[in-house]
Amino acid sequence: MAKKPISRNLVSIIVPVFAQEKTIRQDLLRIDQTMKATRFEYEIIAVIDGQGKDRSFIQAKKLKLPKLKVVSYKENQGKGYAVRYGMVRARGDKIAFIDAGMDIDPNGISMVLEHMQWYQADIIVGSKRHLASKVDYPLTREIMSRVYHRLVWFLFGLRVSDTQAGLKVFRRSVLEKVLPRMLVKKFAFDVELLAIAKKLGFNRIYEAPIKLDRKRFEFSSTVDFNTAFEMVWNTLAVFYRLKILRYYDDKNKKAWPIDPKLRIN
Repeated sequence: MAKKPISRNLVSIIVPVFAQEKTIRQDLLRIDQTMKATRFEYEIIAVIDGQGKDRSFIQAKKLKLPKLKVVSYKENQGKGYAVRYGMVRARGDKIAFIDAGMDIDPNGISMVLEHMQWYQADIIVGSKRHLASKVDYPLTREIMSRVYHRLVWFLFGLRVSDTQAGLKVFRRSVLEKVLPRMLVKKFAFDVELLAIAKKLGFNRIYEAPIKLDRKRFEFSSTVDFNTAFEMVWNTLAVFYRLKILRYYDDKNKKAWPIDPKLRIN
């Protein structure tokens, strides 16, 4: 839970980190350098998703950047949990997240923030399919991504072409309404967040271009298809809660998860 007063002129950048000990220091330095070159006041919150996995926490703590805060918890919980853990500790009126590993160029942060200003948006989604995006992406993943997007469009009517890229920015007012209702900790976290936001009337959801390079990542069919199956399963569960159970409605507030570590002010 955020302890300090919320700043209306501050941007909070959440960086979920899992098993990135080899790159995390460089990743955080690049994000810091990127933000220094913008007109925005900022803070960076690195969330180590499970201290016991590797030395990511130790490596990140070695950095003495004045605008960096490194937080962690013992057991791996998943990216969705890590992002939410960071969000509730953020002080900014705008809260963004970008994946560690830097497959997405951190310069895209300034792009999504400018789009937020231009469109007076509720949410800006970094998109691999924006006409101005520069993407080097394995064909198999591209096919899987397009199939998944069709499913999301059919189930939720989200008018964005890419829900899964690891760069997004939100108005704090959106997160204050959405986060208390969320259940997904791992896969389909992004879809659950966007679907709830849309249901609550936050319809100003727009896309911004990103630069993405995954050539250096080896493709593992076993891992990726297992991940894809779990993501689809979780997505169908979100649909069931949203459309059938009406779980996210205000009348079901007592059923929403109560985790003091994930409460946002």
